[in-house]
Amino acid sequence: MNVFFKKIFCFISILTFVFLITPSSNSEGLPETFSKLADELSPSVVNISTTQLIENKYNNRPQFQFPPGSPFEDMFRDFFDMDRGNNAPRKRKATSLGSGFVIDETGYIVTNNHVIGEADQIEVVFQDETKLKAELVGKDPKVDIALLKVKSKKKLKALKWGDSSQSKVGDWVLAIGNPFGLGGTVTAGIISAKSRDIRMGQYDSFIQTDASINKGNSGGPMFNMEGKVIGINSAIFSPSGGSVGIGFAIPSAMARDVIDQLKKFGKTSRGWLGVRIQEVNEEIADAYGLDKPRGALVASIENNSPSFKAGIKPGDIILNFDGKEIKKDRDLPRVVAGTRAGKNIELEIWRANKIINLKVKLGELESFEKKSKAKLETKNIPNRIENLGIQLTQITPNLRSRFNISKDIKGVLILGVEENSLAADKGLQSGDVILAIVDNDALQMHKKVSSPIEIINKINQLKKDKKNVLLLYVKKLNSTPGYVPLKING
Repeated sequence: MNVFFKKIFCFISILTFVFLITPSSNSEGLPETFSKLADELSPSVVNISTTQLIENKYNNRPQFQFPPGSPFEDMFRDFFDMDRGNNAPRKRKATSLGSGFVIDETGYIVTNNHVIGEADQIEVVFQDETKLKAELVGKDPKVDIALLKVKSKKKLKALKWGDSSQSKVGDWVLAIGNPFGLGGTVTAGIISAKSRDIRMGQYDSFIQTDASINKGNSGGPMFNMEGKVIGINSAIFSPSGGSVGIGFAIPSAMARDVIDQLKKFGKTSRGWLGVRIQEVNEEIADAYGLDKPRGALVASIENNSPSFKAGIKPGDIILNFDGKEIKKDRDLPRVVAGTRAGKNIELEIWRANKIINLKVKLGELESFEKKSKAKLETKNIPNRIENLGIQLTQITPNLRSRFNISKDIKGVLILGVEENSLAADKGLQSGDVILAIVDNDALQMHKKVSSPIEIINKINQLKKDKKNVLLLYVKKLNSTPGYVPLKING
């Protein structure tokens, strides 16, 4: 027995010694230093500076007038540059900072779309302080990616892409960027979550990390421990504006296809199905006889769309798209957009308590949006009434915000007033809203208006009836509604 216990004791001692001299699994997962990766990768990460000329509009600024010859006249002329109540725009330079990285030795650089915005000038600064002007190759606001090109006398060092789909929650990641304009900043952390939807757009599928990401990091790369790019740092969650350990990156699996399209064509070409969808909750799943909530419920269909031609109907639940399972409704837009336009794909649909299969040829989202925009713009073309010197349009959300028009005000917007016109003489100005037309025969009757054509038709009718005055009920900027008579004949 003594011999046996001696053997056991020796065995335990050996195991203990081996354990002490062998690195733990934690030490294997935790890098001793990131310096080698930082040295290797930093030259390919750039700071991006943009400049844009923007117009300041002083819609709510009061009009100050000084007597001719007043010493204050010249001093304030530029500051209060207004004409008959129409605010004259003044331009100023706006700058922004961000990050980017080289993906091609010939000079292609990736960043976020929101970094460059509508910039007039883009400058790229490398680690060695080399400054180069950059040209915009293409951008994709939906995914928030932009592709730039610089001309360099020397060959640039390009970064390699990694596969974000192979990354796991808990993996170490490295971020390099330009936070707060400091440049060349390296931070490290882990992947906290994947496929995160933060409601920034319909294609949200972010990598979440606790690596410190701040303002200015946008557009910079997120690396795995092989030094490959698996994400583009794009957003943070922060009540204060600084890092609280919740940052988000566009996964490389999504970004690469977008960048390839921008590189080849200067634009994206996404698949388009032509359906409006909603969530399948527990109640809907139960009503439809599904085993659990899944798929995307078709709420409506665009006329003459690929879905219309394929025989998809409102009330169908799309369970599978081109071999990809649709677990939630927000999965569908992502997989459709990630599929080449013109491709023939197969849909698995739940209809009438059974699965059916339909084939559909995808359209192009960008073409559909272009046509829709053209139709909308045609409907909302400002109408110019020549003899009155006034330009009218429907109130859009953008115009409502621009002129600070409250939501409860309905009518037709005065978009422009010509100098020395009849409208200008009556004190009308851009931002005023025509609420109603007053009936000339029964002055107590107000006819509410919602489109310029109603006012144009009224003017034509008055001219036909040989009447001279158009009486409008108008809500003026920063004033209560009142009556404005406009002479239309003679």
